[in-house]
Amino acid sequence: MTSSHLWSWPSGGRMVTVLIALLVTIAGGASKAGAVTGEQEASQVSRTPDRARYDVSLRSDADGSHWTGRQRVSFRNASDRPLSEVYFRLWGNGEDRCGTSAAHSPVTVAHVQGGTPGGLAVNCTALRIALPRSLARGERATVAFDVSITVPARNARFGREGAFRFLGNALPVLAVHDAKGWHLDPYVTRGESFYALASDFRVRLDHPSALKVPATGRTRTLPGSPGRTVTLSTANGVRDFAWAAGPFRAATETTPAGVRVKSYWAPDTPAAGVRISRADAVAAVDRFGQEFGRYPYGEIDLVMTSRFAGGMEYPGLVLLGTTEEGSAVVHEVAHQWWYGIVGNDQYDSPWLDESFAQYANARFHGWDTGDCWSDVHWPSESTSITGSMAYWSRHPGEYHVIYTAGPCALADLERTLGTATMARLLKRYAQDHWFGVSTTADFKKAAQALTEVDLGPFWETHRIR
Repeated sequence: MTSSHLWSWPSGGRMVTVLIALLVTIAGGASKAGAVTGEQEASQVSRTPDRARYDVSLRSDADGSHWTGRQRVSFRNASDRPLSEVYFRLWGNGEDRCGTSAAHSPVTVAHVQGGTPGGLAVNCTALRIALPRSLARGERATVAFDVSITVPARNARFGREGAFRFLGNALPVLAVHDAKGWHLDPYVTRGESFYALASDFRVRLDHPSALKVPATGRTRTLPGSPGRTVTLSTANGVRDFAWAAGPFRAATETTPAGVRVKSYWAPDTPAAGVRISRADAVAAVDRFGQEFGRYPYGEIDLVMTSRFAGGMEYPGLVLLGTTEEGSAVVHEVAHQWWYGIVGNDQYDSPWLDESFAQYANARFHGWDTGDCWSDVHWPSESTSITGSMAYWSRHPGEYHVIYTAGPCALADLERTLGTATMARLLKRYAQDHWFGVSTTADFKKAAQALTEVDLGPFWETHRIR
């Protein structure tokens, strides 16, 4: 399910209305990939299992609608407490839940090794696996299972459009256990529920040669059996893995900073929109690399079609609905840092990725934010920028706040701190949480450390709680 957001933003003394159709189907440095600093290690000690490695081998049917194969996941217990179980999130089942009597859930797991599976929970999006023995802090374990993925017949991040298949959130990924316990939040269609730790993926996708398969990570292709091709991907320090499949047209360019931008588009995608999106992506990935820290993945794939609703970000890959005027590509590229590199619990604190990405988007396009806060409308006294997806799910008409009031608040913070200090804050904050997890409290603390002005009244006025 997709929806659109109507943005009002002052520009050049006039109010301009920018219509950005964002996919809200789940509704948007110098550090080496996979590296964790000692400070990050100390701050994330309770988040487990960590340092995961996913080894996946899948084979598709003739049109990329069905994929089957084996997934192996190695992980470490980062907690002082013994780890006796893990959970995998089968987010691909989110909309279809446990299926029907006529059809199974889109994502199924079988033949588990390395643990004992329990029943599926949270509408078939959570699979518990009991480990053969408890892991002490620092110990590793491995589980493996067969996985079957059937792409649903809907135009969505996990879905299809004509001959094109989108496989966002299709692979089972480890849930996170922290001081609050296991995070087993429900799937939401407006917004995102995702929370995962940075991991390494090695993925082998065997598919018909007629299909191009953009994917997370650095990819290369090899000849497979007659009429088939194998796409191999290596992705380090990512929170998820996504891919697409179809008879795309394709082009590749390299940014001045050395990032490879690979563009894939359906033949009926407006040519002008494809050109604009490609140019914006090249400019944005280098600019955000300068502002927040060098893009660490080496490659980013743009997947463009004419009827996909808005945009959806994954590490190293974005899905984009593209018109003659372009797409939401800058916002989605910004997400490579805000949630991709600087992680957060998207169910608990969606503003930490959406508001930050839209603030970056506004700066990139040069929107005049000087008076935008005066135009913020609060739907109710209970509304705050820092509301969780539990709140937005109960008040869907208020969800626009994190896209409007959120970036306006960050623009106001820039005016409060000064442009140079705000730039220093964001770059330092990104580096301090590189491949880690951030919280609202972390951000408040980081901002306060750079000014002698008491920011308490600022947070209260801007409903950042």
